[in-house]
Amino acid sequence: MSQETIDTLRRALHHAEAYLTELDTRPVGATSSVEELRERIGVDLTSDGMAPVQVIDELVEATAGGLLGCAGGRFFAWVIGGSLPSALAADWLTSTWDQNASLSAVGPAVAIVEDVAGAWLKDLFGLPSDASFAFTTGCQLAHVTALAAARHAILRDAGWDVNRAGLFGAPRIRVITSECRHCSIDRAVRFLGFGSENMVAVETDETGCIIPQKFEFAIAQDQTPTIVVLDAADLNIGAFDSFSNLIPIAKAAGAWVHVDGAFGLFARASRAKRNLLDGVEGADSWATDGHKWLNVPFDCGLAFVRDTEAHRAAMTVSASYLVAEGLVRDQIDWNPEMSRRGRGVAVYAALRELGRNGLEALIDRTCEHAETLVSRIGGLQGAEVLWRPQLNQGLVRFLDPREEAREKDHDVRTDAIINAINLTGETFFSGTDWRGKRAMRVSVLNWQTSASDVDRAVAAVRDVLNSS
Repeated sequence: MSQETIDTLRRALHHAEAYLTELDTRPVGATSSVEELRERIGVDLTSDGMAPVQVIDELVEATAGGLLGCAGGRFFAWVIGGSLPSALAADWLTSTWDQNASLSAVGPAVAIVEDVAGAWLKDLFGLPSDASFAFTTGCQLAHVTALAAARHAILRDAGWDVNRAGLFGAPRIRVITSECRHCSIDRAVRFLGFGSENMVAVETDETGCIIPQKFEFAIAQDQTPTIVVLDAADLNIGAFDSFSNLIPIAKAAGAWVHVDGAFGLFARASRAKRNLLDGVEGADSWATDGHKWLNVPFDCGLAFVRDTEAHRAAMTVSASYLVAEGLVRDQIDWNPEMSRRGRGVAVYAALRELGRNGLEALIDRTCEHAETLVSRIGGLQGAEVLWRPQLNQGLVRFLDPREEAREKDHDVRTDAIINAINLTGETFFSGTDWRGKRAMRVSVLNWQTSASDVDRAVAAVRDVLNSS
C-alpha cells in the first residue's frame, strides 16, 4: 500500500473523529443554505486531478453546515438511528475489503458472515428457522423482494408461471393493506406491476390498528389471489395490527401475509414489548431495517420469506461466468442485485457488540426516552399530547393561543414551532399528518440518546414556546 493511501485514510479518520466528537455540541440541523452548499460543492471538474488528501479536506470543508446530526442522540425525526461503534468500524472494513457480496466464490467470508447474521436475526425475531432472507438497501427493497416472492407463489398456485409468461394475461392480484400503511408499500406495488387500483385500504380504529370486522369483510369480497400487508409499528404512533386475529383470517382465505416491520419487528427482542407482536410469526414474509433500531450505517434492509422456493425463484439468476460453488449460500439467489456491498458485516458486528441483552436494553431505553419526551413536551404551556407512545413513537402538537383559533391555525402553529425548534440547533424533530391534524412526531432509536439529551430537547421546546 502506498504512503499516499495511508495518509488519505488517516486524514479521513481525523475528520471522522472530529465529527463524532463534536456531535454533542454542534447544531443538530443544517446551518448552511442550499445555495451556500451548492456554491462550495459545485466546483468545476478540472482537467488534472488533485492529491487524495486534498480531496478529502476540501470535501469536508465544502459540506460543512450541510450535515444533520442524525448520528447523535438529539435527533428525533424520520425514524432514523445512528451507528454503533462496531457497526461503523465494520462498515469501514467492508469498504476496505471491497468484496462483491453477490456470490460466495467472490467473497466466501462475507457470505458466511451474512449467513450467520441472518440466522441470528431469525432467532431474535422468533421467525421460522428455515425461512430464507436477504440483506437489501433498505426496507423499501425488502418489501419489493418479499412481495416478489409472494407474487411468484400466488401465481404459481393459480397455475401461472410469472417468470416464463410475465404479467400480461396473468390472474389479477389484489393487495389488502391498512389505511395507515407506509408509502413504501404503494411503491413496491407499483414496481411489481400490481397496480394501485388493486390495493384495498382497510379502515383502522382509534389506535391505528386494522379493524378485524372490516378486514374480514374485505377478504371475503371475492376469491381473487390476495396479498395482505400488516403493520408492525406504523410510522406515526407505532401501531401494531392484531396479528393473532388477522393472520388466521387471511390464511383461511389462502392469502399471503407480509409484515411491514421497518422498525417494529425489533420489538420482538424486548421482553417488555414483544407482546405487541403476538402471532407475527404466522406470516409468510417480513421486512425490517437494520439502519433504524439496530443502529448500523445506511444502507441496510432485511427481508425474510417462509416460502424459500418462491423467494429463490423470484430473485435468482445464472450465467456461465457466475460461479456457484454450492458450499455457501450465494446472496445473488435471494437479492435483486448483481453487485452489492457486504452490508451484513455491520449487522454481524452490531449484534455481537450488543448481544441479546444489549439489544433489549437499547430498545427499552429508547422507548422510555420517547415516553419522557412526549409527556414533558406535551405538558408545556401551549402544547398538547396527541399520542402517548406504546413503543418509541409519539405525537404532540402546538396550539394557536388565540381564542378564535381553528384547527387550521393549530396546524400552522405546529409547523412554525417545529421549524423554530430545529433552528435552535439543540434538537431536531419532524412533522406529520395524523387523523386530520398536523403534529410533531417524536421518534427515538439512537443508541446514544441519554437523559441529558432529553433534557436539552425539552428545554429547547420550552424556550421556543416561551418566546413565540
